[in-house]
Amino acid sequence: MSTTVVRAQSTRTSDSMLTGVGTLLRFALRRERVRMPVWIAALTSLTVSTVAGFPGLYPTAESRQSRAALMDTPAATAMSGPGFGLDDYTFGAMLANEMLGFLAIFVALMSVLMISRHTRHEEEQGRAELIKAGVVGRHASLTAALAVTVIANLLLAVVLTVVLGGLGIETITWGGSALFAVSLAMVGVVFAAAAAVSAQAFEHGRAASGMAGALIGIAFALRAAGDMGIDALSWLSPIGWAQRTKAYVDGTAWPLLLGLVVAGVLIAAAFVLSTRRDVGAGLLRPRPGAASASDALSTPVGFASRLHRGAVIGWTSALFLFGAMYGSLAAEVETFVEDNPAMQDFIRAMGSASFMQSWLASIMAMLAMVCSVFGVLVIARMRTEETAGRVEAVLSTALTRTKWVAGHLAVALCGGAVVMLASGLGLGLSAMASTGDSALLADLLGAALAYIPAVWLTTGIALMLFGLLPGAVHATWVVLGYGLFIGMLGPLLRLPSWLNNLSPFSHVPQLPAVEVEVTPLVLLTVVAAALVSAGLAAFRRRDIG
Repeated sequence: MSTTVVRAQSTRTSDSMLTGVGTLLRFALRRERVRMPVWIAALTSLTVSTVAGFPGLYPTAESRQSRAALMDTPAATAMSGPGFGLDDYTFGAMLANEMLGFLAIFVALMSVLMISRHTRHEEEQGRAELIKAGVVGRHASLTAALAVTVIANLLLAVVLTVVLGGLGIETITWGGSALFAVSLAMVGVVFAAAAAVSAQAFEHGRAASGMAGALIGIAFALRAAGDMGIDALSWLSPIGWAQRTKAYVDGTAWPLLLGLVVAGVLIAAAFVLSTRRDVGAGLLRPRPGAASASDALSTPVGFASRLHRGAVIGWTSALFLFGAMYGSLAAEVETFVEDNPAMQDFIRAMGSASFMQSWLASIMAMLAMVCSVFGVLVIARMRTEETAGRVEAVLSTALTRTKWVAGHLAVALCGGAVVMLASGLGLGLSAMASTGDSALLADLLGAALAYIPAVWLTTGIALMLFGLLPGAVHATWVVLGYGLFIGMLGPLLRLPSWLNNLSPFSHVPQLPAVEVEVTPLVLLTVVAAALVSAGLAAFRRRDIG
């Protein structure tokens, strides 16, 4: 009888830990009803739009083997992966080798941000404590957050499998598509589990998501180092596990088990750690600050700079390395395109007879779109400060609305310019070392300068939305996504000029492939200034909150 009582008590305890998880899961799914479909649609569109261009760009086996030769270089291996199936480079092998590692980063980011939003950010804003005051189990919130993230990854896997398998492209098979998609989902689940652990360790959401984001970078670096020679390092990275499923080549699913085991261990650790801290606190206590603030912190610009200091350093370092990785391929471009008429036509559409310069111009355009994300994130942080109630307290002092916005705006504009120049510097130094052409450094720094007005314009759009429709500030991502689509596929699809002109990046001269034109850059700067002015004026008039 005593055994029966113990079992009943154990069952009730287990149930109480998860009480309310169903309700919280439904609430989380409702909150993600926009973000989740947008993430899935964006990742699927990016994949499909890239794959759809393969048959036109590489119509013959010879052109595909020419591409394989480029992917067999050390720099390409570091960026993309180990290069399975290069001996017979099919469209499927091309998709797996060149897109899987790239997409895995975005899937991991999606999962990290989702976990952070439903755990640490809820605690920061005080909602988690209010919810836990009701009939909710200790582990219900974390379980719901993990569940909604797993659902997002599974839905992405299903959509990718159906869409890729239904394209009808040679060697893009249904089985290979399923393995490709499930590998991405595995990466997402592993980093969701890592983010769940990070959320227990750190007191603030930015620190928790930042640490999880750093783990993504470490995983990519381990994979790159392993693929370039020390194979054991690749087996320390979830991205390496996904690539070693060899989708569309040999097709083996057992590396996915590594992801499931690691994710399970991390999730168990997250649940245990969650019982060892108070709501709103982290296991790692923040170090005490200085006894008195510096003079710089007493100014709006100084305070905003301190708030975004880590982001500026991280983005500058990452974009410098990103540019350097692409620049190391510059010497291989001429060899790659000389036997590929389709690729020659594609690159000539950039407006230059030099394949290398046109290729560098396209890389610079892509880097500019990535750099634009920084400014948008700074403006979005202003909205987070507002919804958390901190802005109202700050503005109750002598600080005016204009000065408060100006502090963050200065970081967004100056930081965006610094990040853009860092990417150009990395690309230029690496391309110069790869080709031996010292003039490329100055050319690519000039190209980076030319893209700064477009970067500022996207920041202006975000600020205008923040002032007029603060809840829609994240709609700026549509502008960046559209710009990426036009930049990658505009020349290939031969879209009408008016569609190309809708992207601010299409108005920037494609340096170093063409001569500089000052007029478009001046106009972009003027439009950016007008958007900033409109955003400031709207923010001064609207209510806070």
